[in-house]
Amino acid sequence: MQIKRLVVGTAVVALALTMTACAGTRGGGAAAADPAANKGALVGVAMPTKTSTRWIHDGDAVKAGLEKLGYKVDLEYADDDIPTQVQQISNMLTKGAKVLVIASVDGTALSSQLDEAASKGVKVIAYDRLINGSKHVDYYTTFDNYKVGVQQATSLLEGLGVLDKNGTDTGAKGPFNIELFAGSPDDNNATFFFNGAMATLKPYLDKGVIKVGSGQTGFTQVATQGWQADVAKKRMQDLIASTYSSGKKVDGVLSPYDGLSIGIISALTGAGYSTAKLPIVTGQDAEIPSVKSIIAGQQYSTIYKDTRKLAGEAVTMTNDLLTGKTPAVNDTKSYDNKTKIVPTFLFQPVVVTKDNYTQALIDTGYYTAADLK
Repeated sequence: MQIKRLVVGTAVVALALTMTACAGTRGGGAAAADPAANKGALVGVAMPTKTSTRWIHDGDAVKAGLEKLGYKVDLEYADDDIPTQVQQISNMLTKGAKVLVIASVDGTALSSQLDEAASKGVKVIAYDRLINGSKHVDYYTTFDNYKVGVQQATSLLEGLGVLDKNGTDTGAKGPFNIELFAGSPDDNNATFFFNGAMATLKPYLDKGVIKVGSGQTGFTQVATQGWQADVAKKRMQDLIASTYSSGKKVDGVLSPYDGLSIGIISALTGAGYSTAKLPIVTGQDAEIPSVKSIIAGQQYSTIYKDTRKLAGEAVTMTNDLLTGKTPAVNDTKSYDNKTKIVPTFLFQPVVVTKDNYTQALIDTGYYTAADLK
């Protein structure tokens, strides 16, 4: 599985190098240094954790793509620990890294390291998670995270029968009882997901077609620290005990990430919900356990983000910076890190359900049929 993904990721990197240089609006910022001096340069790649297979695949793909271009790579995983990532990035700078590609554990905790990077002429690419509070974030590559939230909420409404497969209002009256979960408050993406979802759900909440049984609708009320499945599971258990113990049923759960979805489903089945009649539960990242759950008719949907493209773009940006080019971007308005608008290259996410997982995941080569058995 992992070897296959590395091969595919490398192929996509090669394609991205051919195509991306010609695409998009050019962002600001000078190249990292003299191209001749950067041949075989060291690139630091900082990933947040190995607890999600998604980040393992991202790190492997970025490393493979950069090494194919002749660069040396220091790839580190921080085990979701802020001091560990801080130290790892400091070590990368000490070793002489010329570019840093960072998927941060906490998007506000790296200001000192980024100041040091800037003092050494080292460029910084934020990878999928925006780094906040520093003017020294040069580029960002990610998916349209607000749209991810819109898609999650739309699939929840479709699963409940409020919308049909074309996104048209069915006239269903409800009320359907739902609960809301959000991501980690230290991850900038989590608010984009939540805001996109809530904007989509609001008209149906206002009409009373859906309602949040617990009344917990604020981001801080529903956030899940560290994106931890056991935290989501415990909160779902508490919600069932406090709000649904008198016979009222949960009809749907907005979950922003597959790892949380698995914990939420575990809490629901543990409370007596039949696996054949589970509430509609959303997700994100198309992780194998959740895709299998979708195939089995348990989790309803996930959001597929082809991270091969994201890794390819990070490689392309890095190579551009090290060869004296200005990386291409396609968004210069959306991503304010509290000190600047960071030039960004966005990719589009895809909703995956039982109806289209074959076309979305297998036919594209992201997984094989054997991976999902």
